[in-house]
Amino acid sequence: MKRYDSYKDSGIEWIGEIPSHWEIATVGRLCILGRGRVISAIEIAENEGVYPVYSSQTENYGIMGKINTYDFEGEYVTWTTDGANAGTVFYREGKFNCTNVCGTIQPKNWKQIDLKFLPYYLNLGTKFSVRLDINPKLMNNMMAKIPIAIPPISEQTSIASFLDRKTSEIDDIIADKKRLLELYEEEKTAIINQAVTKGIDPDAPMKDSGIEWLGEIPEHWEVKKIKHLLKKKKGALKTGPFGSQLKNSDLDSSGEFKVYTQRNVLDNDFIVGDDKINEVKFQTLKEFLIEEGDILFTSRGTIGVCNVFPADSEPGILHPCLIRIQIDRNRLNQDWIINYVNNSSLFIDNVKYESNATTIEVIYGGTLKETALPVPPIQEQQSIVHHFESECSKIDFKKARTEELIELLTEYRTALISEAVTGKIKVTED
Repeated sequence: MKRYDSYKDSGIEWIGEIPSHWEIATVGRLCILGRGRVISAIEIAENEGVYPVYSSQTENYGIMGKINTYDFEGEYVTWTTDGANAGTVFYREGKFNCTNVCGTIQPKNWKQIDLKFLPYYLNLGTKFSVRLDINPKLMNNMMAKIPIAIPPISEQTSIASFLDRKTSEIDDIIADKKRLLELYEEEKTAIINQAVTKGIDPDAPMKDSGIEWLGEIPEHWEVKKIKHLLKKKKGALKTGPFGSQLKNSDLDSSGEFKVYTQRNVLDNDFIVGDDKINEVKFQTLKEFLIEEGDILFTSRGTIGVCNVFPADSEPGILHPCLIRIQIDRNRLNQDWIINYVNNSSLFIDNVKYESNATTIEVIYGGTLKETALPVPPIQEQQSIVHHFESECSKIDFKKARTEELIELLTEYRTALISEAVTGKIKVTED
């Protein structure tokens, strides 16, 4: 791209030099600032219509819902005044509404400002003005003070048109790459699901498993209930303590024993969390102690995710929403059963159905114990694990490359906008 013939210091640190014929002003000097009003979810539900209500969210272009009246008509720029998205700027047009966490902008002189140019500039500039505290804010008085580098309006229009076209092209590519990431995940799931339910030998003779939801399995595999695959010891399958056994008042961050929760299992992260109990309370709950190699299942809400308790974790007990199983490792490979459970939606659906859950999804320990699994010979389980780990590592490599490309495209998009709205490149034609 070309550069302008001459430049001058803008006096704004993050902008640097700007073309000599551009001007510097503030939002408040050039624009009229307003604010939306309180619009509740109840109001939206009771007054459904066609006019969008824009809020502080950024998903779905910021639309919270639609009602049958409108407060604004025409061209505006809006921004989020409060919360995590404070300072996010949008171009709006037509008939619409804004909630009280949205500010509104219109030019004082429409011959001086192209409103399609302004969001590109302000989405870069507002981040230097947002007040970062418990609740980030960019209120009207703060927005009014933000300096703007202003080209002649004809250049603003050209820059906005150029960026509309270029960012749309980049966004389409990014969307395609993100969809590719989803397809990679689907491919991984399919590989694992096929391997742990049908094996990896396509020529293996098959037989009816006797389980309606599972269908056929290799002829030499067995079908066993989980209770027959556990260590032969009392408490090899254990549900976390009842609520009356472990109360919030028992938790003390200075205690010696950690209480492991569903979040630890869902994220496969056994470091996070500071809910603990002291030695005295532990003595009443030591039957719920988790040991290295125990497999932990989530059993309430987000059910049926499982992971292995790692060797280097600090001592702790089950949360009431977890189930612990201790498998016979001569019969079950840990990685095989974890991948079987985590990638077999039919298995989880069956356990949930048998548990007769009502208000929330739930797995009961007694149901889990009676649930059947297809069981290959232990050596074949190990081969299956090696197979899907090898295949999935190839997919993970492709995912990493795609994620890098998305990051580069995102950085390029930001840099292109910055260079265009600050005059580092010359845009004069559509």
